[in-house]
Amino acid sequence: MKNVEPRLTPAIFLYLARELVRRGMGPRWMITSAQCRAARGLIAWSQQDLATNASIGVVTVHQLEAGTSQPRRATMDVIKRAFEAAGVEFIDENGGGAGVRLRRSRAP
Repeated sequence: MKNVEPRLTPAIFLYLARELVRRGMGPRWMITSAQCRAARGLIAWSQQDLATNASIGVVTVHQLEAGTSQPRRATMDVIKRAFEAAGVEFIDENGGGAGVRLRRSRAP
């Protein structure tokens, strides 16, 4: 009997990557769909507001939040930068789950 090594197909890779992100265990530049929705809620942005501030299409925001596609790294970077410029901080998975919060304003 021939010994066959399992192959990591693109479909399996994409599934695993999405699972890591969903569980808050993806690379530091990735944000989950839940983090994106929560961040918008914290600063009262609509999907269109995020799209405008990140200079991306509103369909991209909708697909990210619905979990139907995983945007490219460059797209995730501009989304994260737009939120951070608006005062949102992303909290990494640390046993309690990934999250978001508003940056504390510095006292003068």
